[in-house]
Amino acid sequence: MKLKKLMTGSIETCEPSTPIQEVASLMRTMEVGSIPVVENGELVGIVSDRDIVIQSVADGTINCTASDVMTRNPVTGEIDMTVEDAKRLMSEHQVRRLPIMENGRVAGIVSLGDLAVKDIDNNKAGDALTEISKS
Repeated sequence: MKLKKLMTGSIETCEPSTPIQEVASLMRTMEVGSIPVVENGELVGIVSDRDIVIQSVADGTINCTASDVMTRNPVTGEIDMTVEDAKRLMSEHQVRRLPIMENGRVAGIVSLGDLAVKDIDNNKAGDALTEISKS
């Protein structure tokens, strides 16, 4: 199965200058755990709920922006990749969320949860989680 059929295509993005509280609010509204960061149409990072907690809240720094906590140059997949290729890429880089690109633009996102919820193959989600969680 290709990622185009599995990915969440209706995603929200933010800019590097977006206040972190606004990013967190967007996550809550969209019921997601990460928001891609886009500047001039180009993916420059991704902010996860964990990034906010570890790099902002835990330090008592809530007056910061997406660029202050984002993971820069995130690992990405391509829209025509297979689920197996995505699983391998996520495992290799130990990431739980994979922005999906099409023609240089963010087209969607695939999460480890998508692999499990879509029930493509119960082993794919389990295998990916095992590999991602390795130290």
